[in-house]
Amino acid sequence: MERANWTGTALVFPGMGPSKFAEVGKFMLVNPHARRLVAAADRRLGYSLVDRFRKAEGDYSPYAQVAFFVNCLALAHWAQDELGVRPDVCTGPSFGEKPAVTYAQSLSFEDGVWMTARLALLLEDYFAGAHQDVVTHSFVRTPKEKVEEMLADLAARGEWSDVSCYVDEDFYMVSLHERNLEWLGGRVRAMGGMSLYSMRPPMHSAAFGELRRRAEEEVIGALEFHDPKLPVVADQDGAVLTSAEGVREMLLDSFVRPLRWPDVVASLRDLGVGRVVVSGPDSLFGRVGCTTRNFEVLAVGPRLAMQPRRRGAPVT
Repeated sequence: MERANWTGTALVFPGMGPSKFAEVGKFMLVNPHARRLVAAADRRLGYSLVDRFRKAEGDYSPYAQVAFFVNCLALAHWAQDELGVRPDVCTGPSFGEKPAVTYAQSLSFEDGVWMTARLALLLEDYFAGAHQDVVTHSFVRTPKEKVEEMLADLAARGEWSDVSCYVDEDFYMVSLHERNLEWLGGRVRAMGGMSLYSMRPPMHSAAFGELRRRAEEEVIGALEFHDPKLPVVADQDGAVLTSAEGVREMLLDSFVRPLRWPDVVASLRDLGVGRVVVSGPDSLFGRVGCTTRNFEVLAVGPRLAMQPRRRGAPVT
């Protein structure tokens, strides 16, 4: 398809980064969309989300995760009302799946809140007793062939690893035993790459089959899904989902299948998308090369939504 015909808009809900009350608390308390959703979340959870989030320790507490979910959706509604954003399709890498399927009305907001809170608690419980020595390490500027060679060498040493995220053609996240981090870092430097950070708990690996089973049995299996009102592009393979069952399987497969963002980009391009609106605090997926090379990117974060502006005024 010629780029001149890429006129569609995709709404992208980002993967979750560190979320602190000091950075988003004012938005949650002042923005009308956020206040409405926070009130609905409070009713579903049975406690004050803002109060729990304000007091929570760590960047990824269950309260921080629900707050991130709420804020992403509030920003999407703000962009719709204030900027006239009318998406043709939506997607969400990693954590972003949750607000994406909720925005697409495959899941009610109240169920999305409950699911986010329960999955956060399930992750804490699962990784408290399993894979405690596994981390997910990210690195950039690394050619695919060299990465494959590096992981083959690691396997030859009798050590396990799994690619958890294909972020760009030279940007990867790999899960492995923490004892191999120094070795991995050395190999990344030797190929001219740069290590970024390590995450615990790890994510997106076939090794976490028991976690997927528990997520289905204890959380997702209890929810009622509907066919999405807006197509959802799966972050594992770029499949365009239009059924309730497809959405449900995507959420479950997120525990055991790697994220492949270039595949998502390719699907969006095939759908004629020329602009992506990233709804939520984002430091990754709206900024990587495969996104910025292919689309006009509008980042909609709390800071933008808090700026005084006239309705309908252009975003600069």
